[in-house]
Amino acid sequence: MPFSAGLYYFFHDGGKTTSPPMILLPGAGGDHLAWPPEIRRMPGIRVYALDLPGHGKSSGAGRQSAADYAQSVVEFMDMVGLWRAVFVGHSMGGAVALTLALEYPERTAGLGLVSSGARLPVPADILENAASSSTFPFAAQDLHTLSCGTHTSPRVAEQNLKRLMSVRPTLLYGDLLTCDRFDATEHLASIRTPVLAICGTYDKLTPLRYSATLAAQIPGAALQTVDEAGHLLILEQPQRLAKILSFFLMTVPYTPGA
Repeated sequence: MPFSAGLYYFFHDGGKTTSPPMILLPGAGGDHLAWPPEIRRMPGIRVYALDLPGHGKSSGAGRQSAADYAQSVVEFMDMVGLWRAVFVGHSMGGAVALTLALEYPERTAGLGLVSSGARLPVPADILENAASSSTFPFAAQDLHTLSCGTHTSPRVAEQNLKRLMSVRPTLLYGDLLTCDRFDATEHLASIRTPVLAICGTYDKLTPLRYSATLAAQIPGAALQTVDEAGHLLILEQPQRLAKILSFFLMTVPYTPGA
């Protein structure tokens, strides 16, 4: 897998240039592997799954604002020759995607906002524990508990806890600050691009009302719920999510090379 603009990324060439490329943006502390193969290798779609700055194998340090992450995504697009793309973000990645639509509308073909919201407040005790390496495991455990739904399989739950425990504490803390500081509520009505908000009905970390607000306040946006899925719906029901995203991408107006 190559690097561009300091970012490590996975690229899947679906072969169709008539559909818009899709850029996958992971949640807090995540990297391109946070997206299962069903999403990273969607048939007929050009997919770029990014490691954001400081994440995975990307160079540099993590950021503490969605705007800074959005700027790094645009720099990546410039380097690989992408003018417009559909940004699909999970949780914090959704905040980055919304920021791209607000600050770089000409680069945004559409948004897929998965388990996200216009605000992403983090419980104060989790933020406090994440700020210190000695209490970081408590923050990771609490995030894990909120991320898992009642129907989360033991395999997915184990995978999620292992991932959270392995994230560099300073990186996850910075990402949690990014989430907690994010607030796009006053600007949603100005977004003029196709938007699909997707949320599991059992999401405890970014409850369904967050996605419902996105769909209600962004002109023309739609809401898709996924039954019996929690915050980790990208891992819990990847095939279902892939079908939802595939259909959404078919509806996004796109002119190759434009």
